[in-house]
Amino acid sequence: MKKQTLKKIVLTICFTIASLPQFAFYQTVISNEELIGKGQPKLFGNGYNLREEPHLAFKKMQTAALKDGISIGAVSSYRGFAHQKRIWERKFKSNKAKGLSDQDNIKKIIEYSTIPGTSRHHWGTDIDIYQTNVKQPRSVLLPSNFHNNGPYCKLKEWMDVNAATYGFYLVYTDNANRKGFKYEPWHFSYKALSFDYLKAYQKLNITEILKKEALSGSDSFTETFINQYLNQNILDINPELL
Repeated sequence: MKKQTLKKIVLTICFTIASLPQFAFYQTVISNEELIGKGQPKLFGNGYNLREEPHLAFKKMQTAALKDGISIGAVSSYRGFAHQKRIWERKFKSNKAKGLSDQDNIKKIIEYSTIPGTSRHHWGTDIDIYQTNVKQPRSVLLPSNFHNNGPYCKLKEWMDVNAATYGFYLVYTDNANRKGFKYEPWHFSYKALSFDYLKAYQKLNITEILKKEALSGSDSFTETFINQYLNQNILDINPELL
């Protein structure tokens, strides 16, 4: 083959590759399985599990906070469907033993916990944090720990100022007009990824998906209930994440 012909072929290939849409190489397709916690995401972290980008951002945030005397630890990060189902079933059984009806049981659980298949923790973008270099309270995830003289108030003050610099935003804010899940000063989301996951999640038919799952109390998952749950618990969050 002549050198000029070979050169022409190489140039043609290079031009073709350069001309292809950028998304052909960089766009990530988010599967339905990933959105509901049944995927197999590649996770990173020591003591927590996040996708690579939020993992690297979290490490940088930890390093910066430590320079200011704040040691950030993780209580919870990625949770698959099966893990969330175990939480749901345990709470449902406990509440039922106390005499709660199915409707009241569900209402009690979704003050803080999500229905399996609907958790932001399924995405590998969200993390629950606490401060490790202080005397620990008996119960870690309580709002009172992050305020006034609570053990994690310094952590909250630092996060209020610095979290967004590293791409993390509080999800369930302390807003009296906000509905859905109660205030969680420990739950942060990496916006650069979770924004796209939320948009993709909104396209799912959650009613149909949950009908296929054998969850305690699922007979009460009417279309009206699910629509309210989506609007209040899933979408009534920090506007910065919408």
